[in-house]
Amino acid sequence: MSAKKLPRDLRRDTVKKIFVCLGPYKGRITLSILSAAVIVAVQLLIPVLTGKAIDLMIKGATEFAGVLNYIILIGISAGVSALFSWLLRISNNRVVYGISEDLRKKASGKINRLPLSYLDSHLSGDIVSRIISDVEQFSDGLLLGFTQFFSGILTILGTLIFMLVTNIRIALVVVLITPVSLLVAAFISKNTFGFFKLRNEIGGKQTALVNERIDGMKLVQDFGYEKVDMEQFEKINKEYTDATVKGVFFSSITNPSVRFVNNLVYAGVGLTGALSAISGGISIGQLSCFLSYANQYTKPFNEISGVVAEMQNAISCAARVFEFLEAEEMTEDPADPYELHIDEEGGDVTVEDVAFSYDPARPLIEHFDLNVDAGEKIAIVGPTGCGKTTFINLIMRFYDVDKGDIKVAGHSTRSMTRQNLRQNIGMVLQDTWIKHGTVAENIGYGLKGASMEDIIDAAKRAHCHSFIKRLPQGYDTEISETLGGLSQGQKQLLCIARVMLRIPPMLILDEATSNIDTRTEIRIQKAFNAMMEGRTTFIVAHRLSTIRNADLIIFMKDGKIMEQGTHEELLAKGGLYRELFDSQFVRT
Repeated sequence: MSAKKLPRDLRRDTVKKIFVCLGPYKGRITLSILSAAVIVAVQLLIPVLTGKAIDLMIKGATEFAGVLNYIILIGISAGVSALFSWLLRISNNRVVYGISEDLRKKASGKINRLPLSYLDSHLSGDIVSRIISDVEQFSDGLLLGFTQFFSGILTILGTLIFMLVTNIRIALVVVLITPVSLLVAAFISKNTFGFFKLRNEIGGKQTALVNERIDGMKLVQDFGYEKVDMEQFEKINKEYTDATVKGVFFSSITNPSVRFVNNLVYAGVGLTGALSAISGGISIGQLSCFLSYANQYTKPFNEISGVVAEMQNAISCAARVFEFLEAEEMTEDPADPYELHIDEEGGDVTVEDVAFSYDPARPLIEHFDLNVDAGEKIAIVGPTGCGKTTFINLIMRFYDVDKGDIKVAGHSTRSMTRQNLRQNIGMVLQDTWIKHGTVAENIGYGLKGASMEDIIDAAKRAHCHSFIKRLPQGYDTEISETLGGLSQGQKQLLCIARVMLRIPPMLILDEATSNIDTRTEIRIQKAFNAMMEGRTTFIVAHRLSTIRNADLIIFMKDGKIMEQGTHEELLAKGGLYRELFDSQFVRT
């Protein structure tokens, strides 16, 4: 991918969005502009005062008192300039880092509103890179640009006006040569943006690869893939380096090119001014003033050209952040939602002609119908990839059905808010999730405001109290997905404890005991049986020994219900369920 393949209007649209972000900070931006105006005015005044002091010095020592007055005025002007420079930087910092904070807040909130389909189709490392790294680089570049922008533009305009008023002939030398500098900067800027945009995209993939490697290092080492893994990293690292080198190359020639043009301006002013001074058109002091103005005029061009790379990188980072913020969100909850209370209304579930697929070209679930009475235990079995977990995700509205409807207590799940629906359902998955915090905080995640006594009671019922007490600080031990030295089975027990703390009116158990040893599983199963009593429960299982007592077992294949009935009824049929049962229990 080259820079030329990027959409032509991407940079322009991104800049427009940046200006929208600046909207809430109009007051501080106005303060920055006023501060910059004062700085420029003072800096333009200093050469005038210096020129007059020089003219007085040429007249002789009798003018010493006047020279001293000009020196005092120059010192006061320099002090005023320093004060307002400090104020300018403070204002710019508040604006830039305020925007950075706003973007991170929006991005953090955006994650909660994104459908799982987005998270499933994008690398987590790339998303992290956009929220952390890209926002950081955007704020750094924007701050650098702000620092140079206001004072730079005003300096250019101010010095040009002063020179035009003082001597139009010398000023025209500046006006005629300046466009060359602008054309050089525009050409380089155009090429730099594309390469930095490409670099940041590759950087996101690089972050994702490193994150993936750290998470899966055991498997990498177990299968001896260190060399292959390193080759993959070197490949993407080379792509990152190539894009960076090209971007930096274009940006690096900006400053010397602009400086060359600006030196021509300075030389032109010096030559024209010297000839004018010889002919008596201007004094030596005025010539000194003009040379100082020429230097001040060209200085902003040098500074701005020096930060072209940073600004282009900032805009390309902002483009990636805005792309994330503008990603399609979950469908809105209804404006007047139904308030579900399963414990009062009953937990019957009706599935009516449901169809769903992750990819429209590959149908998964079609014409799915199911009726579940309140309080029943429904077991779902079938080969891998048949749609068991997908069906659970549809009940929880992690995904919305493409066709048909799912009703709980006689009401469509789409007529209520997702939060209300999920508050009524407790879920234990095969995949564990441990947040960074104490053991108590991880269990307490299941019920806001739970007391320590409730947390310990839930841990005892989940049979994890004993191993928690053996941890260095017990329930106050800091753990995460990698910290704490917990086994996969222990993490799963903590996840089970979360649900047992909450005891919701409906349960979903998706291979909830897959990582637990047989003896502990038997104990957990007894606790589950007590908790499932009177509650509608969906159980996804591969081990048929855990579902023999289910009120209804459905066998799924290719997204369809192939068989349903009790354990005994399905065995008597001698169909697919019987084959699965015999494969697990019959020995030949």
